[in-house]
Amino acid sequence: MAFDPVEEIERFHAAINALDFPVIEGYFAEDATYVSNGVGSLAGRSEIMAAFRRYFDDYPDQTAENSLVETLTPLSGRAVWSLRATHSKTGEPLIREGEETITFNAEGRIIHVDVTDYKDF
Repeated sequence: MAFDPVEEIERFHAAINALDFPVIEGYFAEDATYVSNGVGSLAGRSEIMAAFRRYFDDYPDQTAENSLVETLTPLSGRAVWSLRATHSKTGEPLIREGEETITFNAEGRIIHVDVTDYKDF
């Protein structure tokens, strides 16, 4: 069966929504990179996962929805999303909208994520 970037992005996002850290970690290649105008540039699975854990310590109730997921190349796709969350310590609401391009390697692991928030958060 052919690799489908849309299906994999949907599965990856489902794992994030479930806060299933072992599955999230399993998606990233060891040398993956993650670039976001919110968190900057992260290099390597361990650094990416540390940032994910910090973020979800602050926003454990995040709910995110995709309004679009599309294939860009046989190994990449783009998702347009929106999310809501509440900061666990301050109670401040967080509302974000943006898009991300996710590139996979031949083994189906994520090698690069490029996130663009439509406004600074």
